[in-house]
Amino acid sequence: YILATLLFGLGLGTTITFTSSHWLLAWMGLEMNTLAIIPLMAQHHHPRAVEATTKYFLTQAAAAATLLFASVTNAWLTGQWEIQQITHPLPNTMITLALALKIGLAPLHAWLPEVLQGMSLTTGLILSTWQKLAPFALILQLQPSNSTLLIILGLTSTFVGGWGGLNQTQLRKILAYSSIAHLGWMIIVLQFSPSLTLLTLLIYLIMTFSMFLMFKLNKSTNINTLATSWTKAPALTALAPLILLSLGGLPPLTGFMPKWLIIQELTKQGLAPTATLAALSALLSLYFYLRLSYAMTLTISPNNLTSFTPWRLPSTQLTYPLTITTAMTICLLPLTPAISTLLTS
Repeated sequence: YILATLLFGLGLGTTITFTSSHWLLAWMGLEMNTLAIIPLMAQHHHPRAVEATTKYFLTQAAAAATLLFASVTNAWLTGQWEIQQITHPLPNTMITLALALKIGLAPLHAWLPEVLQGMSLTTGLILSTWQKLAPFALILQLQPSNSTLLIILGLTSTFVGGWGGLNQTQLRKILAYSSIAHLGWMIIVLQFSPSLTLLTLLIYLIMTFSMFLMFKLNKSTNINTLATSWTKAPALTALAPLILLSLGGLPPLTGFMPKWLIIQELTKQGLAPTATLAALSALLSLYFYLRLSYAMTLTISPNNLTSFTPWRLPSTQLTYPLTITTAMTICLLPLTPAISTLLTS
């Protein structure tokens, strides 16, 4: 009953933010969202989980307070509470930064890897996918007037997401940095093509879903335990590099589609240097995806590692969602023309 109530609260909070045109209602939805996920994060009574929950609560509360302050300032300056009617540059910039803190865009990203590391993979999945939707709906409606700010946030995120993940051994932190980099790509192109941002978000959700479910099936939380996955799920281990390289954005996999379209759009807008920097930052991310692929498929776990050998028990996890998302992560690239037509129509 408690779990159902909390998940209902999560869904309701996001839905309220989606459907609101008034800043107070949008703020209320975001607050409900935060309060519903906190018990889910702290359900394992472990100091690390409690610490992560506290960090998450403080950052989200700070972002929500900034958002509320900015919307009140906007109402005071212009007499408008409508989300679409943010015309003054000061509240506009403040709201953009508050929402950037909510989703974890660099340079406001420092909480995300720490928080994700302290949670179970299931709660981490909710945090990396569902919790991004409500702030994104607001960013899309806002259409910030300060275009330079968005490009700076986006480029910084792609670079920080690439550099931050290079030296990590913990999978959840790697996934957090991967999330930061993907969000950067979405934000760069937001003002030129909102439909392209939505496409990138959708594909990011699918790829992240399959990654988290794959690690959950293997019960792996660091690189060492990945090496034992071939004994537990050989077929999945063979597909794992394809999922990882799709996240890295290599053709002919699904993850190449948004990167290709974004670089094309940026070049059309006369931002070739920005497109070049974004493409170079993708190489950084690709390095740690390759590192994970290598650890998973090309190393057999040696006996002198510090990690213990896990029991080879059959997994009780439902594999249908993993099957569907993996197929979509690998095979959607040929549908690019159809998908882009759907989005632009």
